Amino acid sequence: MINITLPDGSVRQYEQGVNAHQIALSISEGLARNVLAAEVNGEIWDSSRSIEADSAVKLLTWNDTAGKSTFWHSSAHIMAEALEALYPGTKFGIGPAIETGFYYDVDFGDREFSSDDFKKIEDKMLELAKQKEVFERKSVSKADAVKYFTEKGDEYKLDLIDGLEDGKITFYTQGDFTDLCRGPHIPNTGFIKAIKLMNVAGAYWRGDETKKQLTRIYGVTFPKASELTEYLHMIEEAKKRDHRKLGKELELFTFSEKVGMGLPMWLPKGTALRERLVQFLTKAQQKSGYEQVITPHIGHKNLYITSGHYEKYGKDSFQPIKTPQEGEEFFLKPMNCPHHCELYKFKPRSYKDLPVRFAEFGTVYRYEQSGELHGLTRVRGFTQDDAHLFCRPDQVKDEFKKVIDLVLHVFKSLGFDNYVAQVSLRDPENKAKYIGSDENWKLAETAIIEAAEEKGLPTVVEYGEAAFYGPKLDFMVRDALGRKWQLGTIQVDYNLPERFELEYTGSDNQKHRPVMIHRAPFGSLERFVAVLIEHCGGNFPLWLSPEQYIILPISEKYEEYAKKVSEDLNNSDIRGLIDFRDEKIGRKIRDAEVKKLPYMLIIGEKEMEEGKVSVRKHGEGDLGSMTLAEFSELINKEITV
Repeated sequence: MINITLPDGSVRQYEQGVNAHQIALSISEGLARNVLAAEVNGEIWDSSRSIEADSAVKLLTWNDTAGKSTFWHSSAHIMAEALEALYPGTKFGIGPAIETGFYYDVDFGDREFSSDDFKKIEDKMLELAKQKEVFERKSVSKADAVKYFTEKGDEYKLDLIDGLEDGKITFYTQGDFTDLCRGPHIPNTGFIKAIKLMNVAGAYWRGDETKKQLTRIYGVTFPKASELTEYLHMIEEAKKRDHRKLGKELELFTFSEKVGMGLPMWLPKGTALRERLVQFLTKAQQKSGYEQVITPHIGHKNLYITSGHYEKYGKDSFQPIKTPQEGEEFFLKPMNCPHHCELYKFKPRSYKDLPVRFAEFGTVYRYEQSGELHGLTRVRGFTQDDAHLFCRPDQVKDEFKKVIDLVLHVFKSLGFDNYVAQVSLRDPENKAKYIGSDENWKLAETAIIEAAEEKGLPTVVEYGEAAFYGPKLDFMVRDALGRKWQLGTIQVDYNLPERFELEYTGSDNQKHRPVMIHRAPFGSLERFVAVLIEHCGGNFPLWLSPEQYIILPISEKYEEYAKKVSEDLNNSDIRGLIDFRDEKIGRKIRDAEVKKLPYMLIIGEKEMEEGKVSVRKHGEGDLGSMTLAEFSELINKEITV
């Protein structure tokens, strides 16, 4: 007998060789019908795989992230099976699950392929799913794996096998299709009830532009048809909220090919919104003891050699700027932290001076590939709400917790209440990607984990997601449509102070190294504004909205009164504009709704005679007639920041 520990801490005994499906069946038949896979001692397994020793087991269903991932990875295999049946001789690269579905990279040879082919592939996938084909796992030797895919003529699988260790290679077979795969998979294809192929794109094999471009087909599947309907509705809603579309309609930002790809320009309304965000965070930072600084947009090559950015990010930077002086090179600033290290060194520091907190809305530049640029979320020039704290080792945890408070203040003020803090640690199997000693990494990782625990944050741990110089806490926010975005980040760094030889004099009169904390609650203003636009659909919080009202005179007879109302409101720090167009009032109201202006103040003869305005709220309708004092009170109550 073996002991199986379930997530609630209860322990059950089963015969050695029991599998997750049998465990589920012993609990309830309903649970057994819904189990897709299992987490066994931290690893995801097929629900049919035998468990031979005492283990901690979590049964995974569609409601679990790992359950969905298993479901979608299995769906990729069904798509590959359908493609092989419809297009004999097709070769396959990789077919992983992603956050919202799956994709498979495919080589169709000389065949033309487009989204016009989606329908027949979906039909074939549904036909295969209905057959309830079982996913069968089989361990194979490296020689047999090579033989199998050599006979199939699939050079992509052979390339993958070349990097695998003999004795750790597995195949999965469902129906007539066999694939190289470590798994796991759902019990059978019958769990899949709804299928939709979403789009098609090109992808170089292994991400290498010198290698062949494959066809990447994206899809999504669900255990219920109704869930696919809901998902497609969400996609349509996302299109309406696309920050690129709304950014143009609301006149917030623009791009110009002559200026350069990935270099956003802020229009007046967008600039007003952005500056309001800057003022909001600057005020919060001042209360928390930050000092504002400004550093240049460029830096000498030696600065980035010292920091390690040249070695790790050189290929992602713009080409060096060469000066008339031979051998002198500068780079557009990819990071603010090296400059802040030099600011810290401006004068000697005592232990009594620490922590030192430098904050800067610093614009940085990185050469993103043109195919990766996307609106404001992926650009080549962006402004970070950056700050670097230099503190004593005994201050690290408290400072880190204060930064968490600041990040949460930002989220609360802007309506982001669904988030998880991701503890991003280095990859223990590939330490060459990082700089610094094991001792410093352990200290930094421990400080982050303990601070997050003490603040009671909901957390997940991800290995391999650390910055090259230190671990970090990344805030993964879900927007109003449930999509996940990485926004704020906090990082602990023992390494840059070493590389820049930063010091302070301790109470023992000896020299010591400070610890550095990097933090950016917004992440970058560009990305944050993009996410905010899509989160609120362009309906910004009133305190942030570029214009809080628009006055709509019914005719030109009331324009002078409209000007007086506008002047009085502006004097009360309530900002807005007047629609002087010679249009009917119904048209003016519709246009104001489209532009998502928070309040419409309609003025006609009655309003002018009574010294009032007729108020309409965007998305809600008529609020009745008010004096300016009453309207001002309404506005001030709504503004909470």
